[in-house]
Amino acid sequence: MKYQIKQKIFSLGDGFKIKNDAGEDVYTVKSQLLSIGNKLKILDLSGNELCNIEQKLLKFMPEYKIIISGQEIATVKKKFSLLRHSFVINGTGGDFTVEGNYTGHEFKIKNGNTVVAMISKKFFSMSDTYGVEIDDGQDQVVGLALAIVIDMVCHDQK
Repeated sequence: MKYQIKQKIFSLGDGFKIKNDAGEDVYTVKSQLLSIGNKLKILDLSGNELCNIEQKLLKFMPEYKIIISGQEIATVKKKFSLLRHSFVINGTGGDFTVEGNYTGHEFKIKNGNTVVAMISKKFFSMSDTYGVEIDDGQDQVVGLALAIVIDMVCHDQK
């Protein structure tokens, strides 16, 4: 399934819509204002919470946890690398790796040698816009949460 994520340019916190490949809104992402560390929620269009993303504090490299229904289902850790962004994802669905190019605009999420998701950021846009393609056999909300975490770590200037 293909998605487009376009973050709002001027907002008090991170807040944006996730669209499907037909351009229809399918999810909303909201941040918690006045929190220590990044905390976001993925909501369906009715406002029901589907997923929490929380930054783990006091870590040498950025680290986030993804929580669904009160259960931590994945931890995303940025690996130290000089030329490319890379991450390790440990979760209930298995362990994954994330490989990115040196600009931080193209990423592949892999389970072994199998690509399960791809993230592509557009270069020329007034706001951060990127496409996410997630294999149909994968949890779509978790795939989107991973894409959001990777973008925050690579491009957030806070």
